[in-house]
Amino acid sequence: MAIKPPRDPQDVGYTWPTVLAVAVHLLVVLFSLVSLPSSTAEPDSSSIVQATFVSTETFTDQAQQTTDQQAALNSSTDPDEAEPAPEPDASEQEALQQQADEAAAREEAQAQARAEEQARELQEAQAQAEAEAQRREEEAQRLAEQQEVAAQAREEAQREAEAEAQRQREAEAEAQRQREAEAEAQRQREAEAEAQRQREAEAEAQRQREAEAEAQRQREAEAEAQRQREAEAEAQRQREAEAEAQRQREAEAEAQRQREAEAAMQRQLEGEAQAAANAQQAQQAANGFINIVRRAVEQAWLIPAGASDAMSATIQVRLGPSGEVLLTTIASSSGDSAFDRSAMQAVEHAAPFSELRDLPAEQQRNLRQINLRFTPGDVR
Repeated sequence: MAIKPPRDPQDVGYTWPTVLAVAVHLLVVLFSLVSLPSSTAEPDSSSIVQATFVSTETFTDQAQQTTDQQAALNSSTDPDEAEPAPEPDASEQEALQQQADEAAAREEAQAQARAEEQARELQEAQAQAEAEAQRREEEAQRLAEQQEVAAQAREEAQREAEAEAQRQREAEAEAQRQREAEAEAQRQREAEAEAQRQREAEAEAQRQREAEAEAQRQREAEAEAQRQREAEAEAQRQREAEAEAQRQREAEAEAQRQREAEAAMQRQLEGEAQAAANAQQAQQAANGFINIVRRAVEQAWLIPAGASDAMSATIQVRLGPSGEVLLTTIASSSGDSAFDRSAMQAVEHAAPFSELRDLPAEQQRNLRQINLRFTPGDVR
């Protein structure tokens, strides 16, 4: 029969050590119960098995297991195989004892390893144990020559199996890390997207608040501008009303002055008429004095450059006993203050009117107050 090449250690796992341990137990039981013949007969191919897997752990916990297994094997051994046999000599006994010790030590080591891996490899070990039993029968004859190769193969298989298991664990761990990293990256992306959405929402809310605030400010500014415009319009109306009232008061005052001047003129004219009726000569003298005053005032009057022919002002003049000017007032204004001032200054510059002393006392009293009407073309 051709020798089969060693199997891939990854396919063996811990099946070889398990099967070899069982074979060692059987071998120990057979040696303890059956006397070996003096001739070196070839042992049964099913019992030529050696376990080479040695554990570095202590054997204290495995001693009881070995004893229990041997007792179980002894109880299950065929009665025909347990017949008394001749006692072996001392050298054979020593060799048997040494083999039994070695087998027990190997069994302890293998039992320890089997206990550590039993939970994980139980189902696989059972399936491979059956296949291994069949291979064990076929390979029993060449096992001695291949023992070293098989041991090396087992060791290599163990290393490769462990390496492969380690690679698988690392691969699984790496795959798990990658999945976790991808999940974390996805969570980060989602968190960043959510944060971005929140920032955009906050920015949009801020823009809306600012827009509302700006609109509110604009409305308030427009309302304030409207209030200011209304206040200015009201102030303008008040100013115009006050100006109109002022104009009306001035107009009324001017009308009052005109009425008073006209009344005074009327009284003067009435007095003059009465005086003329009483004494024509006195009237002529008075007229002569007034003409003298009029001519003197005309010579002293500097008519303003902007005066028009339509302007007219009446100046009331009060004289002292010697013809000096005591007071000048505007009986009727021309509406131009410069024109009125020039008329008053002309009277003041033309004074005194000493001709008043040449008149009779009655006439002097009548002429102590006169009215002069000024127009750009004449003084009356």
